[in-house]
Amino acid sequence: MIKDILRETDIRMQSAIVSLEEDLSVIRTGRASPALIERLPVDYFGAPTPLLQLATISVPEPRCLLIRPFDPTTVRTIEKAILSSDLGLTPNNDGKSIRLNLPPLTEDRRRDLVKHVNNRLEDARIAVRNIRRDQLSDMREFEKEKLISKDDLERGEEELQKVTDRFIETIRKTGLTKEQEIMEV
Repeated sequence: MIKDILRETDIRMQSAIVSLEEDLSVIRTGRASPALIERLPVDYFGAPTPLLQLATISVPEPRCLLIRPFDPTTVRTIEKAILSSDLGLTPNNDGKSIRLNLPPLTEDRRRDLVKHVNNRLEDARIAVRNIRRDQLSDMREFEKEKLISKDDLERGEEELQKVTDRFIETIRKTGLTKEQEIMEV
C-alpha cells in the first residue's frame, strides 16, 4: 500500500518538474534557444499549430534564430504569429526563411525575468506540496480503515517527506541554473 502511494507520488512530482522545465525553457536568456519559439501557435489553415510542426528552427549564431518552414507559403503566417506574440521580436523575412535577431537583455529585463522564474518555481513547490498533502491524506485514510498499521503510517509519512524534500531540492537547483543563465551577460 505505502509503496504504491510513494510510487504514485514520485510519478506525479516528476510530472510537476517536467512542467516546470518546459515553462522555464520558454523564458529567454542571453543566448538564442529554439525552445523560445517552438510552441508558438501559428494559424495554419484555421488551426493553431505549434511552430515546431511547421518549420525547422536552428541557431546559426548565438543571438539569432533561423526558421525554415517546410511549406514556403507559410512564411507570412509564421511572421504574423511572431509579431502578434509577446516575444517582442521583429522577424526578418527573405521569402524562404525567417531570421530572428535577439537583442541583448537589459539589466531591468533580466531582473523581471528572474522574478518570473521565481514565481514559477513557487508554483512548482506548491504543486509538489499539494501532491504530498493528497498522498498523506490517502495514507491516513488507509490507517483509519485499518488497511495499514500506525507504524506503517509513520514510516510512510517519513518516506513521503523524504521524496518531497528531494523534489523541492530539484526545483531549487533548476531555479538556480535558470537564474544564472538569465543573469549571464
